[in-house]
Amino acid sequence: MIKKKKILALSGGVGGAKLCRGLDQITDKDELSIIANTGDDFLHLGFYISPDIDTLIYTLAGENNIETGWGRTGETWKAHNIMSELGADNWFKLGDKDLEMHVYRSKEIQNGKNLSEITQKVSEIWNINSKILPMSNHSIKTIIESDIGTLSFQEYFVKKQCIPKVKSISFKQKKAAPSQTVLDEMNDNNLKAIILAPSNPYLSIDPILSLSEIRTFLKTASTPVIAVSPVVDGQAIKGPTTKIMAELGLEPSVVTIAKHYDGLIDGLILDVLDQSLVSQVEDMGIRTKVMNTVMHNDQDKIQLARGVLDFAQEIELGGE
Repeated sequence: MIKKKKILALSGGVGGAKLCRGLDQITDKDELSIIANTGDDFLHLGFYISPDIDTLIYTLAGENNIETGWGRTGETWKAHNIMSELGADNWFKLGDKDLEMHVYRSKEIQNGKNLSEITQKVSEIWNINSKILPMSNHSIKTIIESDIGTLSFQEYFVKKQCIPKVKSISFKQKKAAPSQTVLDEMNDNNLKAIILAPSNPYLSIDPILSLSEIRTFLKTASTPVIAVSPVVDGQAIKGPTTKIMAELGLEPSVVTIAKHYDGLIDGLILDVLDQSLVSQVEDMGIRTKVMNTVMHNDQDKIQLARGVLDFAQEIELGGE
């Protein structure tokens, strides 16, 4: 029996999760593995919260809240409202259904389980088709230096609503390493594609790449590495990507995304609105594919997912 080749994706939350949903829909059980950003993880009201992991779980299970882009569908807010009445520091909204996940994860951590083990168990309970792999079981914190001082990721993103001007971004860690599940997937010689999902490069993908083992893996991979631009016609589909680019003195453009990933990727998928920028990207030695990258529904997600895999195969075969 011929062993089916696998796919490895790097992803943050909403934007990346959409593409991962498309990939998940067209792949077999455990064919797709997703390295999830944990730089956003934090403690709130005593609960351990993993926003990007949860967004991936909810999205792949078809339980995500499409209107907000985060949390679960059909959410209610009784616990949140009661905590507010009691005067809790409640700037981070925890829905009643979402809270169940945080309670379970926090309890399992107290019982000695690591994040990989907990995520695997939840994925099994939720019948998730693909593997969701925390990038590390060690603490890695995304830190924002801003015009109002040093902020944790959630302080910047949620509490301050991305309003402060970003001066620099760093990742605080102490001898952090990729989780064993991630190392196992990177050492699998049966990969057909490595995909950088259209998540925020600076806040969602860079925390993963801050682990030297993963960055080196991408640099030296014989498998095609494909990125999907999160910037379309100079604008971010969602979130503060282009705002951060401008504040860091970078042009909000797909060309800047290509420069950011230069040396790590073989190909970049651009939206049809960025057709005119193809030559600038290809001048860097990066192959391009132009297609619709804006995902409004599952059909869009599947179409983009198929395009990514076709592009990887084209590069693997050396075709035009």
